[in-house]
Amino acid sequence: MTDASRIPFSERAIGAVLKAPLFLARVLPYRWRVPVAGWLTSRVLAPLAGYRKRVRDNLRFACPELPEAEIKRLSIVVPDNAGRNMMELYSPEFRDHVRATPLTGPGLEIVRKTREAGRPILFVTGHFGSINATRIAMIEAGYEMGVFYRPMSNRPFNAHYVEAMARVSQPLFEQGRRGMLQMVKHLRAGHSVGMLSDLNAHDGVPLDFFGKPALTSLATAEMALKFGAPLVPVWAFREPGGLDFSITVEEEIPPTDAVTMTRAFNARLEAMIRKDMGQWFWIHRRWKDGTGHLADRGAEVLKKLEADS
Repeated sequence: MTDASRIPFSERAIGAVLKAPLFLARVLPYRWRVPVAGWLTSRVLAPLAGYRKRVRDNLRFACPELPEAEIKRLSIVVPDNAGRNMMELYSPEFRDHVRATPLTGPGLEIVRKTREAGRPILFVTGHFGSINATRIAMIEAGYEMGVFYRPMSNRPFNAHYVEAMARVSQPLFEQGRRGMLQMVKHLRAGHSVGMLSDLNAHDGVPLDFFGKPALTSLATAEMALKFGAPLVPVWAFREPGGLDFSITVEEEIPPTDAVTMTRAFNARLEAMIRKDMGQWFWIHRRWKDGTGHLADRGAEVLKKLEADS
C-alpha cells in the first residue's frame, strides 16, 4: 500500500478534487445521480480536459466518412457515457440495479460447459457500454470473474478507485509482473478472468481497427491458448434510457493462433461499436502508436509470428 505521507501535496490535492464530485453526487437519488454525472462530465469536465477534442480527432481519423454534425454529437455523448460509468462504480445501488439483468447470446453454452468441467474461461471485452455491468451480471449468473486492470496515475484517486472496483468483484490483478503472476495462478486453478483488450499497447503489434493500424496486445489470446481457456467476448449495451443494460455473451473466438484470434476480437469489437458509436470510449488514444518506431518494432514481431504460423 502506498504511504500517503510520501505522496506530494499537489497529487493529494488533485486526488481530493477528483473524488469530491463523486461524494457530493451521492446526495441525489440514483435515477438522477447517474445522468447528472454524465451531464457534468460531458458539459463541464470534457471541454476543460480536452476530451471532446480528442473524441473528434479520433473519429475524424478512424471514420472520415462521418458527417461533422455526427462527430459533434458523439463528442458530447461519449463523455456522458464515461461519467455515467464512473458514477455507477461509486454508487452502492448499482449492483442491485444490475443484478437481475439476464445474460443472452450464443456463447452461454460453451461458458456453461467449460465451468462445469472446472476449466478457466477468459472473458474479453472493451471499454464499451459498461464494463462493470458486465462483471455484476456475470457474477450474479454464477460465472466468477477476476479482473486485470490498469492503475490510474493519481495514486490517492487510484486507491479510491481500486476500493470501488473491489466492491463489484474480486480478485483484482494490477497490470504488471506481480499482477500477471497472480492472474496466471488464478487461471491454473481453473478460475475465470475478465480482460480489456482495446487499449494502445506499447508492446503490441499493429493490427487493423476501423481500417487503421493500432498497436494491440496479443497477451489475452496467448493466455487463452496457453491455458486451454475459451476466449469469449462479452458486452454490456447501455439501453436508451441510460440506466439499464442488455448483456450479450458471444460465441467463443476459435482457438487458432494469437494473431488471428486478436484480429477476430478487433473485428467483433468494431462491429459492436458501429451499432452505437457513442458507447465506446473514443477518449482513448487508441491509434497513438499505430505508426512510428513502436509500430515498426511491432510489425517485425508480427512478421515473424505470421511466418512461424
